[in-house]
Amino acid sequence: MTYVKLPVLDESGYAIVDSYDQNADPREWENLVYVDWKSSGDTRFAPLASAYGDMECDGFWNHTPAKTDKDGVWVQENIDIAPILTGRAHEVGANVGRCRVIELQPNTYADAIYNLHRDDNNRLNPEGTGWIVRSFYNLTDNPDSVMILREDRDDPSTETRVPLPAGAQVVIDTQRLYHAVWHAGTEPRYCLITSYESGPELDTWISARNPRTRCQSPHLDPQIILEGNESARNKRAAREAASAKSNSVDTTGMEVLSEA
Repeated sequence: MTYVKLPVLDESGYAIVDSYDQNADPREWENLVYVDWKSSGDTRFAPLASAYGDMECDGFWNHTPAKTDKDGVWVQENIDIAPILTGRAHEVGANVGRCRVIELQPNTYADAIYNLHRDDNNRLNPEGTGWIVRSFYNLTDNPDSVMILREDRDDPSTETRVPLPAGAQVVIDTQRLYHAVWHAGTEPRYCLITSYESGPELDTWISARNPRTRCQSPHLDPQIILEGNESARNKRAAREAASAKSNSVDTTGMEVLSEA
C-alpha cells in the first residue's frame, strides 16, 4: 500500500529535533486525570485527545464507528487543565489522532527489551493519505533514561538509545521501529505522546528544528545487553508456553488432549 511519508524518516525511522525549554512551563501533567491503561510497562495515561472525546485510551479502531488514528477529539476535562500541553500538540499543525501523557514507573533494561513493540497506528488508514507517526516530548528530566529503538526486536546490533532529559523531542515511525523506554530513575517519568499524520505540516515543523536522524547511543555494558536480551527471550518463551497451554483447555476447563 502507498502512503504519504516523510523523507526525513526514511534513513533511520526517527528524527530528534531541538529540545524544548520544558523548565519554562508549569507541570500541568501533575493535575491531569489518568486512566489505568497498560502499555509497555507499568503505566497510566492521561488522554488529551481520544477517539470521540471520552476519558479513555483505546485504539480508535475499537470504537463504533471505527476509525484510523486521525481526527482525535479533545478531552475537555484534561485540556482545560493542560492548555500549554494541548498547545504543544496543536503547534505542529498536522492532523492529530491520539494525544496523551504517559506516566511510566522505573524499570530495568531487561524490562524494556521484553516490552519492545511496534504500534498499529495505520489500521484502517486509507491508502494515499498520510502515514501516522508519533512524537514524544519528554516532560520530566530523566537524563539517565533512554528510548530504545530497534529495527529488529531480537537483534541488539540494530539498537539505538535516545537520552531523555527534560524537553527532549523525537518523532518516530513507531510502526516501523520496535520501541520501549528504559526508565532508570526513582520517580515516574512523564511524556507527551501525539499521533500525527505525515504531510507538509509535520515536515515543516521537523525541518525548522534541526532534525538529526542518527544518535550516538550512551555507552552500555555489553554484559547488561546480553543479560537483558536473554531475560527478554526467556520471558517471551514462558508467555508463549502459557498461552499455548491456555489454548489447550476447552470451555469446560478440561484439558484438550492431542492424539498420539
